[in-house]
Order: sequence, then structure tokens, then C-alpha cells
Amino acid sequence: MNELQVQNGRAEAEETGHEGRSPSARYSLGFWSLVATQFQGAFNDNALKFLVIYLVVDMTVPGPKQNWLVLVVGALFALPFILLSMTGGFLADRFSKRSVTIGTKWMELGVMLFALGALARANLAMEAAGVFLLSSQAAIFGPSKYGLLPELLPEKDLSWGNGVVELGTFLAAIAATVASGFLAFYFRGHQERSGAILLGCTLIGLATSFGVTRVPAANPARKFNRNPLGDLGEQIRRIRGDRVLNWAVVGNFYLWFLAALLQFTIVIYGHDILRIDDRHISYLQAAVAVGLGLGSLATGYLSDAKIEYGLIPVGAAGMMVFGFLSAGHGISLERAATYLGLLGFFGGFYAVPLNALIQHRPDPERKGGVIAAANLISFVGVFAAAGVYFAMAEWLRLRADDIFLAGACMTLAATLYAVVFLPDSLLRLGLWALTHSIYGIRVEGRDNIPERGGALFLTQDLTPLKAMFLAAATDRPIHFVADAKPFARMAPLVRKAMRITCRTEDDRADDGIARADDGATKELLRKAAAAFSSGEVVCLAGEAASELLENPTESERWEEFLRESNSPIVVVSVRDAAGRPLQDDDVRWSLSFSSRGRVTVKFGAPAMPGEGACVPQALRSL
Repeated sequence: MNELQVQNGRAEAEETGHEGRSPSARYSLGFWSLVATQFQGAFNDNALKFLVIYLVVDMTVPGPKQNWLVLVVGALFALPFILLSMTGGFLADRFSKRSVTIGTKWMELGVMLFALGALARANLAMEAAGVFLLSSQAAIFGPSKYGLLPELLPEKDLSWGNGVVELGTFLAAIAATVASGFLAFYFRGHQERSGAILLGCTLIGLATSFGVTRVPAANPARKFNRNPLGDLGEQIRRIRGDRVLNWAVVGNFYLWFLAALLQFTIVIYGHDILRIDDRHISYLQAAVAVGLGLGSLATGYLSDAKIEYGLIPVGAAGMMVFGFLSAGHGISLERAATYLGLLGFFGGFYAVPLNALIQHRPDPERKGGVIAAANLISFVGVFAAAGVYFAMAEWLRLRADDIFLAGACMTLAATLYAVVFLPDSLLRLGLWALTHSIYGIRVEGRDNIPERGGALFLTQDLTPLKAMFLAAATDRPIHFVADAKPFARMAPLVRKAMRITCRTEDDRADDGIARADDGATKELLRKAAAAFSSGEVVCLAGEAASELLENPTESERWEEFLRESNSPIVVVSVRDAAGRPLQDDDVRWSLSFSSRGRVTVKFGAPAMPGEGACVPQALRSL
């Protein structure tokens, strides 16, 4: 008990210093060098692709052939991500991600020299090949780029870091779409000048890549599979084994599909519906990118130093609403840009949590492969978008605004998918709304929450409100075991959604102590063992915890579970949760809007069983 209390005190004394390391990580040269390198790469990728598309649109060819050529350019942009992402994942695991980043920038330099020659000769086949080669470089770089983020930033800054990177990426897309329109317009007949500008940008990106922080190789012993898709099946099985990760990968697939479909459609929408030139079409593309960037940055800050996937339903609903509005007939350029910008803004709410989940949930030694597989799957979506666009435009004879409507309908289906297949997202949204409206929540010792693996949270008592605040304080799902009385009036569906198991009088022996041979106790022990082995968190609270663990035999069983799964004990306290505006004194609830409640959730220092801490001692320290 004394050692656990000393560790708690030490954590509290060091909290300021530990939290103080967070800003230094945010402002490190290595992180911002990665942001700058990614910005330049995204600019060149998009600028060359859209420049070639604008050159195709300006050609005097029949409409069907024009649509076919746009399809080919889009497919050539996406195909390398399907073929080479797994190779990029191998390199990201086998070698230092910084070395891979620098190597891909040298590769980009050679590709841009080739593209410069293609633009100088006005050879469409070579220009399309340049798009393919530049995308190949980006496909190999992708797993290292996303894999570097969790190595350069702590988990609590991961959503913020993704928001910054996504903002930079979409700002680069804004600049690229605008620049490509101007390059196509002003350098018509002299596109070698465009190639020279893009080559200069590559040299800048090469210089910034040397500033990325040096990191060790994650898995130096990994063997190379000569089949570029050879590891895909194994990685997909690994993804499917994690329900949340699987959901994030599927959601990311749809986001990239929709973004690519919009990119294809906006170009034709501007020409055929709004009757505007290439420069004004680039403003529409920029509106989407501005919205995505600002939405990504806002999501990073609103996530409160955790991966807040409760914001995903907000993003899906917003994308759906403004997708329908963008499909309206007879709207002006300004209104179309506004709707598309807001669609992009809510797309940021959708993208950032998904990216953070994909980066954080895999084991570190397998992270590169999983990210590569997710990257590949997302660009299957981009590739599919090119085919869907062609089918809608040529086979179904849909106008560009009709394709917008079809995209909105698909987003409605995606929103329903998000709610049905991951109902936790709605619960997380409700908890986020509670702690950003009626209550404000302050979390102390956030770094004491294990990032992965099992853990046992112990708290003195638990009420419905305290359970909500504790669940809102971390992005880790928690299984609660508590007294039944405070939760008597909570709807069974809500208890199930929050994973609350109530211990009633019927679950106790005649002397008030839970026994190993009680059916309910056996079932609880089975669930706890499964939770710890699966890397989940269990929270024991109040008299239910004390009665369950006062028996030495039961206490030893819990400690055995913790040791086998290498799960620590964390003492948790929730203060001021009983004050206004909501109160849950026993089973009575009352509401008052006279003031905004302030709640503090504190996580003590984690302690491993057998290292001066055991479950009964931790309980007595509460």
C-alpha cells in the first residue's frame, strides 16, 4: 500500500514536468520537418495529376474519349498504391522510417526529371507515366510517413499530429489544384516551365527530409516477400481480428473513394454545369481542400489529447447533408464552393480519428505492414472511384450534379454503417457532448493510462455520472464492475452500451463475501480473464470490488490474471462529479443549468502485481 501511494505521489509531483514534455514534442524539428516533407510531396503529386487532367480536358477530343482519358489518369494515380504499398510497409518495418523518407525523395527527384522531359515534349503517354511513377514514390513513402507519427509524438498528441499533417496535406492540395489550373492556363504550349517549377519543389522537399528525427528500425529481421501483394492476406487477417481497426480501415476506404469521386466530378461539373474555366474550377477543388484541412485541425484539438472516434458520426452526417446540398440544380459558383467546403470540413471529422486509430492500434513491430495494407485498401477506393465515375458518366449518362447526388446517397449508407457496426461511436459522441456542454472535464495523470494491453482500474465508488466521466477521460473501452444500487434506474440498454456489470445481493454468499464457486463470480472471473488477455481495461469499484477481493483466494485469482497478461493496476479518482448541474445522489437524478459543472479525473501511477503492489493493497489505498 505504501509503495503504491508513494508512486501516486511521485506521479503527481512529476505531472507538470511530464505534461511539459508534450509541447516540446509538438514543436520538435523532426516532426515539423516531416510535415514540410509531406506538404511538398502532396503538392507535387496533386499538381502533376491535375495538370495532366487539365491538359486532357483542354484537348479537342470527343466527350467519351475525354472521359476515358480522365479515367486512365486517375487509375494510373491510384494503381501504384495498390501494387507497392505492401513494399512500402516492408521498408517501413525493416529500415529506419527516416531513411526510407530520404530515399523516396531521391526517387522523386529522378521522377520529376522524367516528367519535365515529358511536359517539354507534350507527350501525353509520357506525362501519364510520370503520374504513375510519382504515385509509386508516394506509395512507398506512405507507410513510413504515417508510421513516423506515433514514433515522434506521444499517444495523447496523435490526433493533434494527424490534424496538423492532414491540414498540411490539404493545404498542399489547395495550392496544387489552384497552381495546376494556373499552370495549365498561363503556360499553355510551354509546359516545360511547369515541370521546372515542380522540380524545384522536389529539391526543397529533399532538403527538409534530412531534418526528420532519427528513429531505429522497428523490425530489422523482417524478410522481404517478392510478391508485392504477398503480405496482404496476412495483414487483412490481422486487421479483421481487431473490430475497431477493421471498422477504421473500411471507413478510410470509403473516405478515399468519395474524395476521389468528388475530384473527378468537380472538373466536369465546372466545365459542363457551371460553365467556368480551369482557374475557377481550381477554386472549387480548393474549397474542398480548405474544408478538409480546417476540419482536420479542428478535430485534432477537439479530441482532447485522445483518439476521439465519437466525432466520426458527426463527420459522416455533415458530409451527407452538404453532399445533398451540392447536388442542387442552378446553384451559383459561390454557393457550390461553400457547400463543397463544408462537406470537406466534416470530412476532416471523419478522417482524423480513422487515421489515428489505424496508426495507434497495431503492435509496433507490425505497424508498418498494417498501415501499408490500410493504405493499399484506401487506394483501391481511389481506383474504384475512377471506374464508378466512368460507369455513371458513360453507362448511366448521369450529369456531374447527379453524381454528387449519388455520392450523398452513398454517404448516407456509410453513416448507417458507422452507427450499426460501431455503436461505440454514438456512445463516445454522447460522452464528448456531455463533457463539452453541461460539464467541463480535467484529466490528471493521462500519461499513466496504458496505451495498449490489459489494465485494472480501481476506484472508491462508481455512480452513473462517474462512469460516464471516466469513460470520457480515455479512448480505451472500459468494462465496469460496480454495485447495483446506483445504476438501478439506468436503462439496461445504456448499461450494456457502457459495459457495466452490476453486483447485486443475490451474487453474494450468506456472509456477504463472493465465493469462487458462485455462478455469477465464476462468470465474472471468466469475463475478466478474457478482457485482460485481449488487452482490455476492467474497472472495479466500491463495495462490489471490496467484497469480491476480500477473499484471499479471489484476490490471488485476479492477480494471476494480471500477471499472465502483464496488466498493471491503476488507482482512479473522480472528483466533483456530484455537483451541479447534474446530480446522481444514489438513484435520484436532478438537473440544473445554473452553472457549468467542473470534474477532475485523476489516474494514479500504474503498478504491476508482485512489484510492491497487489489488489487488496490498492483497494485499501483508495
